[in-house]
Amino acid sequence: MPKIYDVYLQAMKEGKEKGVTSQDLRVLIAHEMGYPAPIDTLYHKDDEFTQNEIFQKDFARLLNGEPVEYIINKATFLQHDIYVDRRVLIPRMETEELVANLSEMIMDYYDPRNYLVVADIGTGSGAISVALHSFFPNWLITASDVSQDALEVAKKNFETYHAPVRTLLGDGLSPYIEAHMNLDVIVSNPPYILNKEEVQESVKRFEPETALYLDKEHSVYEDIFKNYKKVKKGTLLMAFEIGYDLEDYLTDLMRKYLEDYEFKFVKDLNGLMRFLFVFCR
Repeated sequence: MPKIYDVYLQAMKEGKEKGVTSQDLRVLIAHEMGYPAPIDTLYHKDDEFTQNEIFQKDFARLLNGEPVEYIINKATFLQHDIYVDRRVLIPRMETEELVANLSEMIMDYYDPRNYLVVADIGTGSGAISVALHSFFPNWLITASDVSQDALEVAKKNFETYHAPVRTLLGDGLSPYIEAHMNLDVIVSNPPYILNKEEVQESVKRFEPETALYLDKEHSVYEDIFKNYKKVKKGTLLMAFEIGYDLEDYLTDLMRKYLEDYEFKFVKDLNGLMRFLFVFCR
């Protein structure tokens, strides 16, 4: 039976030209062996690799360009293990930053200990709602998506973390308006990519297209700005993940639809414009 390190080295050699990373291999091996963290593959490098047959099948998927998160059905998001499959986007580090920024900024506008009514629009895997519930258990969170498949994934994650998140099927603010909800906070990571040529090949091939690309004729941003008064009882804080090239577009939309508001664009840790926070009085 081969040693873990021998399998790892052979896989690195075979995967080099296919762009397979050492991190992906460690994640995959740790998953197959039941280790709690990828680094454990190094601590146990001299152990016998008892799952080589399963690994070879999964490694073939990795060689084909499939993201490792879909292979193991797990992505890490702010220390939560989030179930993912090809029905939803894989949560990214930038979205972790969105939640972190919102968690800090909320204290400028509300007492976060209160029972704030929060909408997570375009929830996908439900990662944002899971994280927000863990940070602010008093918040009344509703997660929505236009995809029933995505909501099934989100519900699975809510059940895993015992997060009492309500789910609604629908586009933009429509399901919240239909439910006659009054919101304190809106958080959304909607489709925002304009240039498909900038998207990695594995993302194009495996992740749901409807969650990636912005159609300005059917924009979640515009829907929210256009209809925000229908869910606004008092003040309203909105937090968005955005594309780096949407600043002018979103500024024009705010000018067109919003009243008595203040806003801030924020860059991500890579220095790209990535977030928009809007407060409506």
